[in-house]
Amino acid sequence: MESNIAINHQEPIIQAIGVKRAFGKGTGEVVALRGANLSIRPGRLVALRGRSGSGKTTLLNLLGALDRPSEGAIYFSGEEITGLSEKQRDRIRRKQMGLIFQSFALVPYMSAYENVEFALRIAGVPSKQYRKLAEEALDFVGLKPRMKHRPYELSGGEQQRVAIARAIAHQPTLILADEPTAELDSKMGLQVLKVFKDLVNQGMTIILTTHDPAIMEIVDQVYSLEDGVIVDEG
Repeated sequence: MESNIAINHQEPIIQAIGVKRAFGKGTGEVVALRGANLSIRPGRLVALRGRSGSGKTTLLNLLGALDRPSEGAIYFSGEEITGLSEKQRDRIRRKQMGLIFQSFALVPYMSAYENVEFALRIAGVPSKQYRKLAEEALDFVGLKPRMKHRPYELSGGEQQRVAIARAIAHQPTLILADEPTAELDSKMGLQVLKVFKDLVNQGMTIILTTHDPAIMEIVDQVYSLEDGVIVDEG
């Protein structure tokens, strides 16, 4: 899979400045994230680490423009996305980001190829490019020979690799993955991590949430969260 990504490695691809996310108001307010600051350069594999309830998924959703912060600002490719309309943020997600979920979230009655092609349709890719991009993405994750199989005919690791192919087919600059290996055994998890490293070598940036110690050994950068606060950066 050849990348068409043009990136400036000197400038952060994404930044969070003083980001807070609270739910509810007054005495019922619950603060899920407070005063978060991070800066991530392109072409890196970054982990958000923390126990359940630490705020890592909240932060990932904010970075992916799936949610808005209560306070602070988020910049993507130098542009502040905090105040953009839902339509504008949706366009950024569809065109420039790829999302990978813990539960794979594949359409069960579609083949691996059809799942990837469907994502290309949503991203607004011209139809004449569907087959080329879908097959390239599936080939990249090692599943082109099984592209006609439906999710129930694939192992958990294979399903997650289809989910990765779906997320990368339109060649985004940023991949966001929420606990991508949590449902996999160690062998399948390592297969997924290898794909992530290969993607980073192609120029993509990947931010993932995890509590898996094996992932900490291969990432370029780790942000540790506790009770909605970034307590360590390494």
